[in-house]
This record gives sequence, C-alpha cells and structure tokens, in this order.
Amino acid sequence: MGSAPSPGVPGQGFSGPGVLPVLPALRELLPRGLARGTVVAVAEFGLLCLALAAAASADGAWCGIAGLPEAGVLAAAGLGLDAGRILLVPDPGPAWPQVTASLLDGCELVLLRPPGPAGGTVPAQARRRLEATLRRGQGVLLVAGDWPGAQHRLRVVTQRWTGLGDGHGRLRACCAEVVADGRGEAAMTRTRWLWLPGEDGGVALADPRDFPADLGETAPALRAVSG
Repeated sequence: MGSAPSPGVPGQGFSGPGVLPVLPALRELLPRGLARGTVVAVAEFGLLCLALAAAASADGAWCGIAGLPEAGVLAAAGLGLDAGRILLVPDPGPAWPQVTASLLDGCELVLLRPPGPAGGTVPAQARRRLEATLRRGQGVLLVAGDWPGAQHRLRVVTQRWTGLGDGHGRLRACCAEVVADGRGEAAMTRTRWLWLPGEDGGVALADPRDFPADLGETAPALRAVSG
C-alpha cells in the first residue's frame, strides 16, 4: 500500500491527512479533494474516471481497477497514473463485492464498475458492506455508474472535439462540460469546462471564450482506450 499523501505536493492539488489529492484542473469541482472513506460516482466510465485517480496515484497511492477490461494501463499512465501501483481485475465475476473489498483493504483508491447495464444496480446489502470496508480502510471508492448515497457525483454533459474539420481530420483534443454535485457540503452544483484530454494529453481547465474555430458540436463518446 502506498504511503499517505504528503501535503503540498507541487502541481498535484490539495491533499491532507484525510484527503487524496486531485489534479489542479479538478479542484473547482472537488475543492476539498477526495475525502477518505467516501464514494465518488461518475455517470459512466471514461477519461474523467482516470483523471480523478491521477493525482492520488502520482502521489504514491495504490489504485485498484475492477470490472473495467477496457481500462488499459497505457491509457491510465497517459493521464499520470503510476502504472507500477495499479492492480487490475478486468472481470471479477459474481464475487465482485468480495474482490472490491479486498482491493479496498490494500489500495487507497479503487475504481469499480459494478456488473450490469450502465454500471448496474448495486444490491443494498453489498453496498452497505463495501461502505463499511471503505470506512475502516479510509480509502476512496470511485464508481463508474450509479451509487445511491454517493458523497460526490460527476457527469460529462457535453463534449466537443478539435481537429475534425469539414467531416475529416484527426481528433486532437476534447473539451468536456463536467457537472458535479453530491451530499452535504458537496450539494451545491458546480459546472466547469475541461480539456479532457488537451492536445498534450493532459487535463486542464478550459475557457469557452477561447474555443478554437474547429471545435465540433458533436463528438464520439469520451472513452479510455485499452493499452
């Protein structure tokens, strides 16, 4: 298991004893970072999920990824995750709650897509057990899909790509409108535009006033490619 995040790592975002850091571009969506012992739900799997894990991984946290065979190590590393500190369980099968609990025992952040369409519906009993494991281990559970009672919820509502030209060209970067809300202090809805990814492959805040002329109004799904 990786060492606890150290405060003030340059360029990585807020961190502290009870918090995993987030990338600077995500601070306005998650101003307090990723609180240990909590669940963060993202509407569907894509680069946003990996971006949420990137700073914690780069800061030394072990990360588990379960139920996401398309989440390749190269795609994760491209967003800044430490490939040497990732545990992959592409298909945990019917025992996915037990597998996830084991990952939470050894990792500070676990990215999970529950089985079933659109992330599936997590049975209440399994959800309660995993939340108890999460609180004991003080990690963060990042769910690709729905999770009733998640402390934070994020979703991509709009995507626009550069480089398409007049129906042809090479996709260079994606500008995504991301909405975040949740419970308690996180209940206030926040909306930000992000380059996800930018032309350099990284994640950065975007200003709609600076959008290039070739920014497409429609876009392919924002997915993390295997690797």
